[in-house]
Amino acid sequence: MITYVPHLPHKTELYQLFQTTGWNGIIQLSENKIYEGVSTSWFTMSAYHNQDLVGFGRVLSDGVFQSFICDLIVHPDYQKQGIGSSVLKALLLQCTNHHIVSVQLCCAQAKAEFYKKFGFMERSSDAPGMYWLNRDLG
Repeated sequence: MITYVPHLPHKTELYQLFQTTGWNGIIQLSENKIYEGVSTSWFTMSAYHNQDLVGFGRVLSDGVFQSFICDLIVHPDYQKQGIGSSVLKALLLQCTNHHIVSVQLCCAQAKAEFYKKFGFMERSSDAPGMYWLNRDLG
């Protein structure tokens, strides 16, 4: 049975989850740096199987009209079981309950169909999203 808890997990279990999915492969942050960054989130949702963290999601927001889902992670052994959907629904419900107008995210191209099931739309090609990595801070 999966339990969903709206809190920040312990930094070690969060780091381990990041490592299982390759999320830390590009930026190579330490356990403390990942936790420091995640701990400033507006809202977090953690998914546990027994005592093991198997899913995590978070939202950054101004709390009024803008929000950004910047992490939605499910341990590879637990993917395709509805955990990501449940975490995403919880994140969106929090935004809805606070009357947030705009919820944005970035995702890998292969994951776009997952988000479309929840009403997300791709940006047009004439207004694509962009990103910048400060490789000097890794």
